Amino acid sequence: MKQNKHFISLKLFFCISLFALSFTVFAQEEPKSGNSAQELADKMANPVASLISVPLQNNLTYGIGAYNGSKYQINIQPVVPFKLSENLNLITRYILPVVDQQDVTGENTHEFGLSDATVTAFFAPKTKGIILGVGPAFLVPTATEKLLGTEKFGIGPSVLVMHQGKGLSIGFLANQIWSVAGNADRADFNQFYTQLFLTHSYKSGASLGITSEITQNWEGKTTLITVSPNVGAITKLGGQTMQFAVMPLIPVVGHSSIRSDWGLRAVVAFIFPQ
Repeated sequence: MKQNKHFISLKLFFCISLFALSFTVFAQEEPKSGNSAQELADKMANPVASLISVPLQNNLTYGIGAYNGSKYQINIQPVVPFKLSENLNLITRYILPVVDQQDVTGENTHEFGLSDATVTAFFAPKTKGIILGVGPAFLVPTATEKLLGTEKFGIGPSVLVMHQGKGLSIGFLANQIWSVAGNADRADFNQFYTQLFLTHSYKSGASLGITSEITQNWEGKTTLITVSPNVGAITKLGGQTMQFAVMPLIPVVGHSSIRSDWGLRAVVAFIFPQ
């Protein structure tokens, strides 16, 4: 038990370290790629920007469910764009979660491994004013432990609507996924997810914003809503352009079986400007 507590403390220290680092990078030299720091910050705020990036999203949550569980989850989230024509891009987004959780599924329980992956493909036409993206979203059963996944393959629609101008980005993305194949002994997957975001960037590459995430599990009849004010910055470490961001995960709505008491998210994104 003491080792577990020390392990969780190390995770917390890691997230706090990223928090401190995200503030120190404000003073760093602006990236000297083809894009200014503010342009890169705006592109990172746009889920369908034609920009290759690999965000590592670290999530630490405490006080989950009846057993006061804790969870550390790192989402590996590469974004790879493809140019289909002069006026149409295909933006592929991948989310591969690695989970380490304790006392979430029961008292004195521990699970570690991959969870299910989500793959989204946005067809994004070049437009003026409103930015649009639409395409399929897939649930891929990549979990390495039974309790970390659904053992189901799913598919459904995804959509993005946003406006961006003068350093201000506002919009939402959403998907609805239904299971269509997999282990017949496991519950069907039927889930809606949406993220609403508002971000303001500055010439230095710094950004301030607020995000709300809503997850509706139709099968389990549960709703989870979080709100996250956030701060971020663009910088260069060596020759690598990066973005750092940090935010609390504030639970607003959620059933007691899935809702946490509090959480912290720290993001490190590797950016590859074209």
